[in-house]
Amino acid sequence: MADENMHPNLQKLLSRARDFFAEVEDLTPGKDLEKRLNEEYGAGTPIFDDMAALIRRGVTSNEGWVTTDELDGPRYRRTRVSPPSPENRFFSITTVYMSSENDETYRGQYHLHPYGEINCVIPLDESAQIMGMSGWQGTGWTFPGAGTHHYPEVRGGALIALFFLPAGRISYKAQPGGPQPISV
Repeated sequence: MADENMHPNLQKLLSRARDFFAEVEDLTPGKDLEKRLNEEYGAGTPIFDDMAALIRRGVTSNEGWVTTDELDGPRYRRTRVSPPSPENRFFSITTVYMSSENDETYRGQYHLHPYGEINCVIPLDESAQIMGMSGWQGTGWTFPGAGTHHYPEVRGGALIALFFLPAGRISYKAQPGGPQPISV
């Protein structure tokens, strides 16, 4: 986990994420909320644009708090920048960098979201997209509901997924091929 006292841009990101949590904390995960987030909190809105700018600045200036822990070499990295806490409305905050190359689709670690997951998708390459529960998503939001499981997949270049987990819960015990919950 990054030390928020050492990075002013991380402090700013946490503040904006907390503003976002205050607005969405009581909403139900799933496709309907995913659509709403893209309409009401997408690119061009203050919260999204501020968080995206801070993430991009953290990466391009190599500030040492965005996606520092390699999972599959430099093309798949993540960092938990804040654990669940009362200030975060009990969401954890993690940054994930994924990059596809040469027109391929790159897959990360298969996982399950016990309580759902909110992803703020911030392309570093304009054409980069992540596979959401409703299909491929560029700049904007995906919101896999509780119990969903998948390989995170990216195509078209590099992006950062700024993801928020209720209670910090994620499981890497899920197996591919299992049924998705009825809410999907």
